[in-house]
Amino acid sequence: QLQASGGGLVQAGGSLRLSCAASDRTVSNNGMAWFRQTPGKDREFVAGVDWNGGTTSYGDAVKGRFTVSRQKAQSTMYLQMNNLKPEDTAVYYCAVDRRAFWSGSPQSWGQGTLVTVSS
Repeated sequence: QLQASGGGLVQAGGSLRLSCAASDRTVSNNGMAWFRQTPGKDREFVAGVDWNGGTTSYGDAVKGRFTVSRQKAQSTMYLQMNNLKPEDTAVYYCAVDRRAFWSGSPQSWGQGTLVTVSS
C-alpha cells in the first residue's frame, strides 16, 4: 500500500514537498514515480526514479522546478516542488514500477494528495 502526503494550498512561486511511503518494504527494489491529474484530463507523468535514487526522469512541464528523490533501497520517495505555478494544481499520485527503474509499467498506485496553487 502506498501513502502519499504533503499536499496543500500554496501561493504561486512557493514550494511544497510531497512524500510517498510504501508499507511493503519489498518495493525498495522497484522504480517509483509521481503522476498528477486534473478533472477531465489524463493522468500526467511528473517524475520517476530508480530503486537506488541514482537515475531520475521528469515530465517537460516540471523540469528544472521539481526534484524527485529517494534513498538507496528505501521504500519512501519524495517530490520537492519549487516555483509552483497555478497550472501545477492537481491531485498527485505515486506509483511503483514492476522493474528496478521507472519503465512506465506501474504495478500499484497510491491514493492522491491534492496540491492547489493560487495565483
